[in-house]
This record gives sequence, structure tokens and C-alpha cells, in this order.
Amino acid sequence: MEGLRVADADLVVYIHPSKANKIKQAVLRQLSSALLFQFNENFDGVVLAYDEQFQSNKAKITPGIVPNLGVKLKAKLLLFSPKPDMLLEGKVVKLGKESIHVIVLGFSSAAITFEDIREEFKYKTKHGESVFASMSHKRHVIKVGSMIRFLVKSFDEEILHISGSLIPPHTGCIRWLYRHTIEEVSQLDRSLKKQREKDLEVEMQEQDTQVDAAFTSSIHRHKSKRKRTAEES
Repeated sequence: MEGLRVADADLVVYIHPSKANKIKQAVLRQLSSALLFQFNENFDGVVLAYDEQFQSNKAKITPGIVPNLGVKLKAKLLLFSPKPDMLLEGKVVKLGKESIHVIVLGFSSAAITFEDIREEFKYKTKHGESVFASMSHKRHVIKVGSMIRFLVKSFDEEILHISGSLIPPHTGCIRWLYRHTIEEVSQLDRSLKKQREKDLEVEMQEQDTQVDAAFTSSIHRHKSKRKRTAEES
């Protein structure tokens, strides 16, 4: 899935002096509360996870009305940075006539409105269950619980909400897209195999024709030689 990346960061985490005897634990709690699942402008993304590496066990006291301890560390950050035209994947949690609602990575919501669902899909109710079913491929169905791939139109950084689209042909139910791709590859392989067999058959026919021609030519040369020998005698 697009939108995920890893970044290296040099951080300074400030903790209360009362935590001086448990610096690492205090730093980790501060990182979790201040960074995780929030959009960070400095890193241009939502921090999903981090792998920290403390540069030192020492902390520097920072001046101020309320002094704090500043702890330096390096960290690798896993960031979620969805941009327009990226392809994301998520689970359908709600579906209606006018929209499809999706959860991405378990925390970010996404909505695909009716005008962003390609005409191939029609809203239906089957056995009391609402679905968007493809008119071109009867097995291509989107329903609650489906994992879908969609295109990003925009991303609201404050509420972590994504506006998506199912207009491109390579979007839709991931299971169907995967199976359809496998079938296309299989059909292509079969076509290539048939073409190779046909080419081999043509090549063998050409070789047989060349052998027949060479054999016929050899017989003609042999008869001509015998005829010249008989005339000379």
C-alpha cells in the first residue's frame, strides 16, 4: 500500500525532573502520548510507530519557570502520509446508496461518495445486505467487511479523514482484483504457450520443407551425374 514510509529523526524529549530516576520509561510514555496517531507537520505524516535509540543515559536540565529534563535520542519513525492519487487499502465498515465508508490501518476514516464510484457499480440489496455490485463482472462485489483499494482525492490532517475515489479501473474489492489479475496472467501464459507451440510447428514445417527440397535437389544432381556418365561411355 502506498502512503507508508520510514524516516530518521533526531528528537529531544522533555520530561519532569521527578522522573529523573526512570528516564527511559518517562521518555517512552511522552513519545507515545505526543507522537502516536497524530499528524506531525515536522515529519509530514501521521506517526504510526517508532524505534528509539537513546544517545546517552544523561539528561540536560533546561532553564525556565518550571525546569525540565531534555533527553536526546534518535528514532526511526513509521509514517502514514497519504497524498492525492495514491492507492490505499481499507476495510468497508458502512455502506449506503450514496457512499462507502472505510477504515484505513485501523484508525483513519475514509469516505467514497456516490459521484466518485464508477458507473460499473450499482447499489443493490441482496438477502437484506447492501452491496455495490459490478455490472461488468458479476463476482466483483463490495460489501461491509470487504477490503478495497481506492484512490486518494484529499486528506484532512486535523481529523485524519480521507476522501477517496473508485473511478479508476484498478480500484475495487482487493480479493476480486487479485483473482482477476491471476486469471489475466494465466490467460496470457496460455496465449503465449499456444503462440510458442504455433511458432514451433511453423518452424518444424519450414525445416521439413528445407530437408525435402535438399533431398529432391540431391536426387536430381545424382540423376544428372549418372546421365552424363552414361553419355560419355
